[in-house]
Amino acid sequence: MGQIKKPVKWEWKLNRLNATEAEIVFTAHIDRGWHIYSTEVEGIGPIPTGVEVEKSKDFELEGDLVPVTKPHVVFDSAFGLELGLHSGKAVFRQKIKIHTLSSFAIKGAITAQACNNISCIAPEETDFVIQADAFSPVPATDSSTALGEAQQEQDSSTISVKTENTQPATTIAGSRDNAWMDFWTAFGWGLLALLMPCVFPLIPMTVSFFLKGSENKTRARLIAFVFSASIVVIFFVLGILFSLFFGAGFANALSTHWTLNLFLFVIFLLFAASFFGMFEITLPASWINFFDKQADRGGIAGAFFMAFTTVLVSFSCTVPIIGTVLFSSMHGEFGSAMVKMLGFSLAIALPFGFFAFFPSLLHSLPRSGSWMNTLRVILGFLELALGLKFLSIVDLTYHWHFLNRDVFIAIWIVIFTLMGLYFLGKIRFVHDEPRDHVSVPRLLAAIVTFSFVVYLIPGLFGSPLPALSGYLPPLTTQTFTSFISPQGQVSQPSATSSPVLCDPPKYAGILHIPFDLPGYFDYDQALACARQQRKPLFIDFTGHGCANCRKMEENVWSHPEVMSRLRNNFIIVSLYVDDKTPLPENEWYTSPLDGKVKNTIGKKWTDFVISRYHVNAQPYYVILGPDEKMLVEPMGLDLNPQHFVAFLDTALARYKRKY
Repeated sequence: MGQIKKPVKWEWKLNRLNATEAEIVFTAHIDRGWHIYSTEVEGIGPIPTGVEVEKSKDFELEGDLVPVTKPHVVFDSAFGLELGLHSGKAVFRQKIKIHTLSSFAIKGAITAQACNNISCIAPEETDFVIQADAFSPVPATDSSTALGEAQQEQDSSTISVKTENTQPATTIAGSRDNAWMDFWTAFGWGLLALLMPCVFPLIPMTVSFFLKGSENKTRARLIAFVFSASIVVIFFVLGILFSLFFGAGFANALSTHWTLNLFLFVIFLLFAASFFGMFEITLPASWINFFDKQADRGGIAGAFFMAFTTVLVSFSCTVPIIGTVLFSSMHGEFGSAMVKMLGFSLAIALPFGFFAFFPSLLHSLPRSGSWMNTLRVILGFLELALGLKFLSIVDLTYHWHFLNRDVFIAIWIVIFTLMGLYFLGKIRFVHDEPRDHVSVPRLLAAIVTFSFVVYLIPGLFGSPLPALSGYLPPLTTQTFTSFISPQGQVSQPSATSSPVLCDPPKYAGILHIPFDLPGYFDYDQALACARQQRKPLFIDFTGHGCANCRKMEENVWSHPEVMSRLRNNFIIVSLYVDDKTPLPENEWYTSPLDGKVKNTIGKKWTDFVISRYHVNAQPYYVILGPDEKMLVEPMGLDLNPQHFVAFLDTALARYKRKY
């Protein structure tokens, strides 16, 4: 049914600096695929790593817990925040000021929230006790220093919690899926680049050169194969270099910095201007001439240099597309650029090799013409739209609020409206020929483009537009409020009024359910209402710091079929496992699981989900009958709305049959 995940193991020790100063060093060993958040989180977001120490007359904390290991800084679109992440091994330091020369004990707890790309775990407190020896003012010799360090290491309290490696297989599978998605997306960009005016005509010219240059067709095909493979190698090496210089460390550190993102925004504007015909991006002619002379040598080496020449000659058309592919890797994992360039280069190289093996098919290729320039202009509009994403990241990170979600969508509406008018011939650029009629393909393209514009329009007023959630700013930046509830969530209009709850929900003033859905935040209160109204109880184990919970809400809960079922057929209870609100003292209790006192809302529901369902990851959805028995297997992260609809319908059908 579930498994308790403990992806973080802690060690700690005390380093005595002098008679009055010391530092506690905490070391986190984090399982592969998981991360914890650093010590500072600005705004409402995930739970930062922190330490609480029991007060003592023997010492006091000096300053805050600080990371010794530099965090990777990334932008999290789910929260709209710049976040520092630690993975692998992370070291933190807490300085203390000592008021005694005698021995003393330091008691406290280190807290961290662990997440992966599937789920987040409720913030877990790990208790520690450190025994500090009495300070000896006698200076130590070299040998005694070494002995003292060894003794200190021996005396330092250290813990290594024994847990199984609970990294879910879906994490690895998700990474593989992302790699394949990167590959095929880049492959599609490569096919587009292949149709550019300075690439497409090279196919018959190059293949004809191979076949005419050798009476032996087998050798000609071998040379063509080397030529195609060389193109792949050249682009792949470019991906390797990009990953090395702009990979995980660099990208994570700079991906939200305003200078880099503004630079990328300007680059995309230049790419768009180039596609529109404002200017051509070219390399020095001397470079092309040098490699062209090397290609004249013939043979295998000549094929390689001819491939290099082809890459350089096509530079003016392909560099904007290559830039789009590579710069999209700035926010991905290390090696993403290599995967993308492999896909891109294969799409470029395959036609050369294919037509070298089947030259008779060259006659079936369409002729070069105005359609190539049309494709350039289309890509120009796309570059313009995609470039706004980088400007949006700057706006979100620095809270400038000039490119809010509705403004972003308004600009997209204008861009794609102009694109539709271009298809209809109402707008012409430098290299476009006059047209006295609209062809059927252009008309169909205009219909598709204007349909997309119509799809965007409700987003101006707060519609979630889940298909574009990865590109648009978060809903929290929306300024038009026609569909926005007082809590800042998107509210779907309903023909019927929301069902009335049995009584006012506890904690309604501080906690909220997405989309203004009616529900509770206390299990007992919700269960009593579910029994009274004879409805299944829908439990939403969530958290303020759960990014994947926000993804589920924005992409699945927002679906009309899901929302109508939740609103009308279930009693909802959202249990926040990371909320710090203190419980009334008469509700405190000691957990039989760990022997700790549960005195906050988050601690109570974390203990509840672990003790009852043996899981500690969110999102996690459970549906119960009045006897508190599960009606269907619980569900976690699944961004397919139809799967969630089936989950709800199955539970409701079983409820009606059984009760």
